[in-house]
Amino acid sequence: MTLSDDLGKLSELRASGALTEEEFSRAKSRLLDAERGPPAEPATSALNSFRLSRTDRWFGGVCGGLARSTGVEAWVWRLLFTVLFICAGAGLLVYLLLWIFVPSE
Repeated sequence: MTLSDDLGKLSELRASGALTEEEFSRAKSRLLDAERGPPAEPATSALNSFRLSRTDRWFGGVCGGLARSTGVEAWVWRLLFTVLFICAGAGLLVYLLLWIFVPSE
């Protein structure tokens, strides 16, 4: 259903007496607020906030930086890179590229 359909049904309910004027205005404002939704954070700002960690690091601080940026524990990232390394060495390549190109904090 679209927003205009929902608003039309609300108007019909108000006209039939099923909704009071106050209930209609609250439901209408809820519909309009839900349609706007929260402002989306651009993906570029999330990428720009990613930095290598200076405190939570074993080699380069990549996993510590990913942990801080994503909210996932660093050991999970380390495990993921290890599994990817075992599978054809892709984890090592990605880790090295992140270590080289991502600035430290």
